[in-house]
Amino acid sequence: MKITINGEEREFAVEVDSVPLEELLRRHLELGDAPVLVEQNGKALLKKEFSNAQISEGDVLEIVRMVAGG
Repeated sequence: MKITINGEEREFAVEVDSVPLEELLRRHLELGDAPVLVEQNGKALLKKEFSNAQISEGDVLEIVRMVAGG
């Protein structure tokens, strides 16, 4: 499956037509429970939507990792 993440085309070896966003973040991008903001095809997603949002071929994601600092 080919998708664009933060302007970079990426390819993932998956055997299904779509993958839950939560799985993509944890297993394929290794972000675990890191706090992130996600936009899918121009629509901002709430964290509670991550488990239901399906990522499919050609999707465009913007992922911003939130980091606290001082």
